Amino acid sequence: MEKYILNHKKEMLGLIEQLVNIDSGSNYKKGIDAVAEILLKPFKEMGFKITMQKNKQYGNNIVIQYDEHISTDILLVAHMDTVFPVGTVRDRPFEIKGNRAYGPGIIDMKSSLITLLYAVKALYHHNNDAYKNITIILNGDEEIGSPTSRKLIEEISTTKKYALIMEPARKDGSIVSARRGGGKYILSVKGKAAHSGVSPEEGKSAIEELAHKIIKLQQLNNAQKGISINVGVIEGGDAVNVVPSEAKGMVDVRITSRDQAKYVRKRIEEICSKPDIKGTHITLKGGINRLPLELNQANKKLLHVIQDVADAIGIELKAVHTGGGSDASFPANLGVATVDGLGPVGGGLHNEDEYLEIDSLTERCFLLAETISKLSE
Repeated sequence: MEKYILNHKKEMLGLIEQLVNIDSGSNYKKGIDAVAEILLKPFKEMGFKITMQKNKQYGNNIVIQYDEHISTDILLVAHMDTVFPVGTVRDRPFEIKGNRAYGPGIIDMKSSLITLLYAVKALYHHNNDAYKNITIILNGDEEIGSPTSRKLIEEISTTKKYALIMEPARKDGSIVSARRGGGKYILSVKGKAAHSGVSPEEGKSAIEELAHKIIKLQQLNNAQKGISINVGVIEGGDAVNVVPSEAKGMVDVRITSRDQAKYVRKRIEEICSKPDIKGTHITLKGGINRLPLELNQANKKLLHVIQDVADAIGIELKAVHTGGGSDASFPANLGVATVDGLGPVGGGLHNEDEYLEIDSLTERCFLLAETISKLSE
């Protein structure tokens, strides 16, 4: 299979260029669906069945399986959306500099989409029936928390033994064995407006109330336990001489263990349950939508299988814990053995210098193909 993959390296890069040069931010349905159209054609040519979950607002979610009526053991999940707005491709399209390729979304995770495709093509080309033992989900809303695809991923996960998540490997080549969970809250405060010079005593400051809440929320931070609360955006007020009647805070939450979810949720709700400034009113929306990917026994066993495969093909493969969330949380918290970061190597995620290490493309494609084969024995 390695020879097949190496012989198609140029073709793989050409397809990555096509995908990168399509704007496909999470809120740009047209672009995400265009990415899907390119990917689905070769799967159909190999005889795979395509099931499409259509969405009006976000990109369609897609399930790919060789025979939809036969149970499979392995779930592979990859997302087609990026964090970049429409017009980004026009300003900085795909380009190659030395051993790296650059472009919006190239490593998170358009190169992973092609890595997955060619791993399957290699199995198919070599008549290795392991390609019939996989179910693939391509979703279009991962970067915004998978609001439409989470249920789909969870439903399909219930029948699987293994989940391989195609987020990119870390820039040092490590795959991901554990991730923090998290979510987002929006805290809205309503007060009462008044002229700050003429009748300030008649006002009820929404910004002052929000400030009290921010201090209390920030005090929930516990670096030692891996709890992170960040009020990252605040809005409020209309004019400097008016007591503000409205204010809003946007809160990012990160947790390291499943048990912390209940605790953090309860504390945030308690803090926001009553005002510090009498006469103000508080509304709290949102929640923790991804539990952590923890390195439990099932995940350790899967990790060791992948590392054994890597050893056999000459790759030194380390595993790391990372702070960002992903769709790995969903199958993992249903008891499915899950490992993440199985895409190629790169860095600069979500930034202008996002890049793919070109030589890792074929290496990680071969690793994925051999892992699928091993898990299907």
